[in-house]
Amino acid sequence: MKYKIESLGCSKNLVDSEEMVYILSQKGYEMTDDISKADFAIVNTCGFIEDAKKESIQTIFDVAEYKKQNLKYLIVTGCMVQRYYKNLKEEIPEIDALLGTTSYDMIDSVIKGLMIGENKSLILNPNKQLSHENKTNLTAKYYSYLKIAEGCDNSCTYCIIPALRGRYKSKKKEQIINEAKKLASNGVKELILIAQDTSKYGLDLYDKKILPELLQELSEIAGLKWIRFLYTYPEDITDELVDVVAKNEKICSYFDIPVQHSNDRILKLMNRSTSKKDILSKINLIRSTIPDAVIRTTLITGFPTETETEHKQLVKFIKEVKFDKLGAFTYSREEGTVAGNMNEQIKEDVKLARQKEIMDVQYEIVQEKNKALLGKTFEVIIDEINADYLVARSYRDVIEVDTVIIVKDFSDKHSVGDFIKVEITDILDYDLEGKEVI
Repeated sequence: MKYKIESLGCSKNLVDSEEMVYILSQKGYEMTDDISKADFAIVNTCGFIEDAKKESIQTIFDVAEYKKQNLKYLIVTGCMVQRYYKNLKEEIPEIDALLGTTSYDMIDSVIKGLMIGENKSLILNPNKQLSHENKTNLTAKYYSYLKIAEGCDNSCTYCIIPALRGRYKSKKKEQIINEAKKLASNGVKELILIAQDTSKYGLDLYDKKILPELLQELSEIAGLKWIRFLYTYPEDITDELVDVVAKNEKICSYFDIPVQHSNDRILKLMNRSTSKKDILSKINLIRSTIPDAVIRTTLITGFPTETETEHKQLVKFIKEVKFDKLGAFTYSREEGTVAGNMNEQIKEDVKLARQKEIMDVQYEIVQEKNKALLGKTFEVIIDEINADYLVARSYRDVIEVDTVIIVKDFSDKHSVGDFIKVEITDILDYDLEGKEVI
């Protein structure tokens, strides 16, 4: 049987899809990119914020149209299922089976059940541990995401993730190392470690946070060229973590730190275990130890009760810190969260105006920082090859998240995934332009 899979949402969701694809391949199913030739389809949904939910619902409806033609079964999995199982079951009869966030390893059993007329939808306790070491990459061959933990214990008041993914569950270090070795042997050069919070890796298994130790051991794997780790919380940025990045050429000097706000009252309302003072001290630690380190952050604007004064304080904070990368998102009121029940919700037009002001400020910061890169040479990885230009990234950019370098003057002997040296020659808004250095 042939199937089509649609994976929505974050890279953590993508890894779940990759593990499902591996399971299905072992059972003899054949994946296809052409839904018109598929016997069944899987939509792996995201249910994090309102926009993600809308995208998931629209994708389900789009795929369901093919049940009028060739599709025998439509299976919906993931976060939105875990959150809205009853609603989906009642309101979209085209769905044949529903699998929650920790039941996708039962995908083959569910398909076999559908074939004999049984509906084996499974919505299990999200605290169940899934520790697969095998997956089929749905990304290009030269890079891969590796999920090192599942769930979250941070209990931020705006976030529904703990209810969807359960408590924090680290994958055993030996399993991660084995998986990384398999990926490297299959041609992966760039390894991207992900979790809801990578900085707390190991705390539940080893009674201590061992991300620095894990990074060091991964860096010893032959074949890996770049290692990244995303989603580190500011309170868990330690001297040890910064030192292992500073001393190891394979570990990209890139820190993804979602601070969300700078005002201590708002941070407390968010239930964030940090303060403006702590955030600034961690940024200073990174920059004093690794001068060329890239710091990326995300912010939430328009959190309930946020005053105009507190917003202006956040703008001032951004101007002072000058993050290398920054994304600002308007607060999304989510049912089932503490913040969703707070009084004094901010009007949508106010949230959008505040978001725009933050991003306008960040644009000026990026322009200033990009000018400082002119004339510098970086080792880059090639993501795309066109007739007259290459699309590449340095250690400063995460694929499909950050900006790119357009290389117009280059050798014609390259392949996607190759590393070359490029001198930055021009600024293209957020992106950069460069030429290959032979």
